[in-house]
Amino acid sequence: MSEAKHKNRGAVRWHHQSPTPQMSRGRLLAITAAIAIVSGVTFKSVTGFNGGGESAQLETPLDNTQQLETLNGAAPNSTHEKTAELSAPAAPSWREKIVKQGETLSQILQKAGYSNQEIHNITSQPQDGKSLVQILPGQTIAFKPDDAGELVGLRHIKSPLESVTYLRTDAGFVSQTVLRSPKSRETWATGIIDSSLFLAGEKAGLSQRMILDMANIFGGVIDFALDTRKGDTVQLVYEELFLDDKKFKDGEIIAASFTNQGETFNAFRYTDVNADTNYYNEDGVSMRKAFLMAPLDFTRVSSNFNMRRLHPIYKTVRPHRGTDYAAPTGTPVYAAGDGRVVQAGYTPANGNYVFIRHGDKYVTRYLHLHKRRVKSGQSVSQGQVLGTVGSTGSATGPHLHYEFLVNGKHRNPRTVYKDLPKATALPENEMANFRQTIKKANTQLAILNANNNMAMHNSSSSNDALN
Repeated sequence: MSEAKHKNRGAVRWHHQSPTPQMSRGRLLAITAAIAIVSGVTFKSVTGFNGGGESAQLETPLDNTQQLETLNGAAPNSTHEKTAELSAPAAPSWREKIVKQGETLSQILQKAGYSNQEIHNITSQPQDGKSLVQILPGQTIAFKPDDAGELVGLRHIKSPLESVTYLRTDAGFVSQTVLRSPKSRETWATGIIDSSLFLAGEKAGLSQRMILDMANIFGGVIDFALDTRKGDTVQLVYEELFLDDKKFKDGEIIAASFTNQGETFNAFRYTDVNADTNYYNEDGVSMRKAFLMAPLDFTRVSSNFNMRRLHPIYKTVRPHRGTDYAAPTGTPVYAAGDGRVVQAGYTPANGNYVFIRHGDKYVTRYLHLHKRRVKSGQSVSQGQVLGTVGSTGSATGPHLHYEFLVNGKHRNPRTVYKDLPKATALPENEMANFRQTIKKANTQLAILNANNNMAMHNSSSSNDALN
């Protein structure tokens, strides 16, 4: 999700608002009660800003044992053949097999006792048969024999949202594709940080993907390696996707707010007239900047930019022309901006390295990588994984050495953002629609911020009373 990997310094500081009249008193009490007074890091997640409650039953339940009564065919105004009715054969139930790495359909069915001819009959089915040559690890193949053991049905479950069933007819195998759409519910989470954003999210039970998405949204205004402080707060309004009343996965972040050292930044998901989706602050300024403030998440700075640093290995004063981010081996390293890889290789000093040119003016360098995932000459986009943190070359431990050059001269990666291109803003003729679109989410964030502040105040008052 590239739109979530970008940054903006120009966000307007949030001014707390009172709950709006449109929000019911019961709703406010529910939200307030959910944000309990805590010590340490606490995230609360509650489903249903829109009223929540019971979910609707999906119209097309996925049941691997169900009998299909209709099959694809040529009907007027249809891409399939005319629907034919089949009687369910009196046969054992469907037998399922999860595809392993390197397995093919032929291997799976041969182990089950079916011939190459039967396999060919299915894969040559003109509508969907070709997809069977592209089965992937983790997918499910289900097959159904009749009383004599002859193959009469096969189902390729590509994902919880897509399956293709093949049934034998007098004319050969015909297929039916079932596509499902999960139901979306709005959910909110709020928390007070006493360590790192990553640890806070983990303790709260938020998915790693959701934590990373949130970090990427604010990565341009907050350096998570150094800038986060105890007492920082975060609020999220996001989607959860459900199948058959069970959570399927997280959806997209609708809106988010992060208060860092007393300054509040808000971000809202918005799709413009060109169908491009991005995150913007309340003034319509994109959260995406030309460069990320840091090329990796949730680390600490082990060595800053210093032109007179004592080298830890050579024990001589040598310029340190970049920033060292200490992180576990294997931590993903991201491209700081769009560009082209001009060098990627290995030297005894640099270890595994990647150099990226961004237009005519800027170059970023990434040293001591454990593994490289890009090659020289390759175009990369902001946030793309270039490799992983390592300790190759002249390194005392796993870390990323990151350099930033402007017109061939090294600059401090942690301060150079002041001189970099500013974030773009929505055109004025789109601002009215933008403000209307984010109005509800803006109100939700205001309520969450107000209640979070109240929880912090009450917690502080309680501690003072105990002392």
